[in-house]
Amino acid sequence: MDLSIELATPDDAPAVANIRVRAAEDLTERHGAGHWSSLATERSVLSGMRTSKVIVARMNGHVVGTLSLQTRKPWAIDTSYFPPARKPWYLTNMAVEPGEQRNGIGRALLDYARELVVEWGGDAIRLDAYDAEAGAGEFYARCGYTEVGRATYRVVPLRYYELRVGSWELGVES
Repeated sequence: MDLSIELATPDDAPAVANIRVRAAEDLTERHGAGHWSSLATERSVLSGMRTSKVIVARMNGHVVGTLSLQTRKPWAIDTSYFPPARKPWYLTNMAVEPGEQRNGIGRALLDYARELVVEWGGDAIRLDAYDAEAGAGEFYARCGYTEVGRATYRVVPLRYYELRVGSWELGVES
């Protein structure tokens, strides 16, 4: 597998939107309509690039996966469920091309995100996953993330996860 992972540019916005749409449509087909059914647009991806770092995974030159990282807390995350952190980053909008799932792309994206967050001085990666069949919570747990709580936010049942990185990984509070 010829996989490369890097920060996205505005030129990647159409491909990122397409991956997110295909992943949402796949979840909807397999699990029925839900909050996971909302469809991204090129415009929404470009807007997100102003407040977050979008990462893409490419296989043979084609975008096959994506996620976003930001320091601004997303609307659905309740920080009272998380232990204190000096500089947490929030992971959102993760999607892998449905036909390429279970091939290590998602894990590679998470590994790259961890490396970047450490490089940027972060000490934790936080995220939420749907507390439903369509949710990816078990995937995050297999990748080393710890579930820190469950909540319902605006009628959406969620599971909160965190990965401690940098000096926290070594048990050192610098």
